[in-house]
Amino acid sequence: MKQTYCLVAMILMASGLFAQDRKPPAADSVREIEQVVITAGRVAQQRSEAPVAIATVSRRTIEETRAQTMDLLLNKVSGVYNTNLGNEQHSMSIRQPITTKSLFLYLEDGIPIRTTGVFNHNALLELNLPGAERIEVIKGPSSSLYGAEAIGGVVNVITEAPGDKPSGYLNVQRNNNGYLRTDARFGMTKGKFGIILSGYYAQRRSGQTEYSDFDKKSFSAKAIYAITDRTKWTNALSYVDYYSDMTGGLDSIKFSRRDFSTFHTFTYRAVESFRYRSTLEHVWSEGKVTNLTFMYRDNSIAQNPSYSVGSTSNPLRFRGQINDNAFSTAAVFLQHVQPLKRLKGRLVAGGNIDRSPQTYFAEFIWIDRASPTGKFTGYNRPSNDSVLNDYRTQILNTAAFAQLEFTPFKRFRLVGSVRYDDFRYDFRNSLPPSGTSGGPSSIQHFSRFTPKIGATYNIRGIGFYANYSEGYVPPQLNELFNSVKTPYLRPQTFRNTELGGWMSLWGDKLYADWSLYALEGSNEIISVRQADGTNFNQNAGRSMHKGIEYGIRYKASDRFNVRFSGTNARHSYVDYVVRGVNFNGKEMSGAPRFMANAELTWRPAFVKGLRLGAEWQRLGKYYMDDLNLFTYSGFDLVHARIGYQRKWLDLWLNVLNLTDAYYATSVTKSTAAGNASYSYNLGMPREITVGFGVKF
Repeated sequence: MKQTYCLVAMILMASGLFAQDRKPPAADSVREIEQVVITAGRVAQQRSEAPVAIATVSRRTIEETRAQTMDLLLNKVSGVYNTNLGNEQHSMSIRQPITTKSLFLYLEDGIPIRTTGVFNHNALLELNLPGAERIEVIKGPSSSLYGAEAIGGVVNVITEAPGDKPSGYLNVQRNNNGYLRTDARFGMTKGKFGIILSGYYAQRRSGQTEYSDFDKKSFSAKAIYAITDRTKWTNALSYVDYYSDMTGGLDSIKFSRRDFSTFHTFTYRAVESFRYRSTLEHVWSEGKVTNLTFMYRDNSIAQNPSYSVGSTSNPLRFRGQINDNAFSTAAVFLQHVQPLKRLKGRLVAGGNIDRSPQTYFAEFIWIDRASPTGKFTGYNRPSNDSVLNDYRTQILNTAAFAQLEFTPFKRFRLVGSVRYDDFRYDFRNSLPPSGTSGGPSSIQHFSRFTPKIGATYNIRGIGFYANYSEGYVPPQLNELFNSVKTPYLRPQTFRNTELGGWMSLWGDKLYADWSLYALEGSNEIISVRQADGTNFNQNAGRSMHKGIEYGIRYKASDRFNVRFSGTNARHSYVDYVVRGVNFNGKEMSGAPRFMANAELTWRPAFVKGLRLGAEWQRLGKYYMDDLNLFTYSGFDLVHARIGYQRKWLDLWLNVLNLTDAYYATSVTKSTAAGNASYSYNLGMPREITVGFGVKF
């Protein structure tokens, strides 16, 4: 498969089907999201016209942060906590507790990077960050435009376009915790043809935690051909080859003793991801645009997961599994924008057809444990009956959407949208159905309309908005079919009511925004432990998520900036009873009441090209269990950054976790072997990274 993808990349680059795109703004002129947004309505529009909570991590921020992982960028946004689980693995919290559930949608240039029904909480590692121009975050349900899983929020990575002149860079960085990385990017335009290539190789060896190495190779290409002044053809591909040791979290005893050893010596996660899209865009007249996109995806996640290792009656023999979850996609997306001059607005309409065959295969393994070290030394498959799961599913998603925007009177704008999704899962089980192998072969069908309506009002640099939106998530394949006796689950639904606003004063030196929301969830899917030791998925009652998100930025001059973002929230159960235990009124586990991020940047005049920065990250305390008996105190982190750019030279020194705080990025109930019932995902110690780059 790797050779095929490399050949496709060579054909794409050699074909000359590249065109000049709009020239990206220079780093110093990139405007923040308070002035321009892109994806809130699937088309470019002013911030003042979008009745949503939206934020952007700009190109300049990406370049100056020198982030090794996505959380170092996303956590600058109010209301967002992207959990670093090590080696680019992650979970997420946006208007939801810290979770691995399918409540967030990850896009690349407005198109989902994975198909609905096969969500993976580590999906952001399938992106090529050096190819990004900016990252946009839409908070709250956005299913009316983007479809299922757009519940807590949408993260959309906008890729870089070719510039007018040949340009690029080559960077190398290394730190004291075994991390090494090389980034490269090159772009150029000649006549009607343009191309931009980017990629990186990263690895970790001998990190703080035993058995925590990883390797990642990532590459992307974007090429465009300007057929005419009004028509252009864009081709883009992305490829990721990722492998990581899977240590698992520390149990509470090891965490308290600062014992970073592990029993695991062979568990792993391996990801191979390929995406290709081809878009034909035609501008009929000013503001009247049609886009037609074809996409192909090919994705595989193979694991020998540490979380599946379990004990038996023999203390020297454990059980586990090796599995592979794969899918491919052929999809078509159509979108048309029609100006409505009399209404001072526009209509955005379109739809998509996504056909994604999926397979899942899992084998049982016996794991040997050494005495007295406790290390897992090896594994073997039973001579027969080792297959746990062997099924395939034909996923078909057909959708249509429309959004109407208009201005009934001065300074006031109304926006309404609706989407219809139809999902069909054609499940075929190659094994006899059971509580282990999965349910019987069947066809499951889900469909729903999801609406959204909002309004904005602006006057003299001050704006307000309000919206009501709904979100919708059909059951994931593993929730519906994997290790269940009877495949019956209802879709999860969410209803969100929101008020917000912004203001820009003193020539945009001071900017502030805020949003107040109430998000109600129903039929949320949970896994319930049964008396026979098996787990059973079921829909469980209602939950309520309320909070306020706020941010402020003060730009004293071109040389001095201060930014603060914060969130106060409460996530609780409204109707939630499991096996006779009543959780009503309890706060949800992994749900901090307070999160904050602040940053100061200074570019002193006495050394041209020098920048100094300091950042503070706060995650407040939260309950570790749904009965609210145990809490984790949270953490405070301080990062310091120094950079120097002059002509072709780029140098930087980043000190993350400056105070060497000892903390866990998240604490969850443990399902793996260990001496306690909670698993601590260890945060990184002080990391000193030195980087060197050249620009041309």
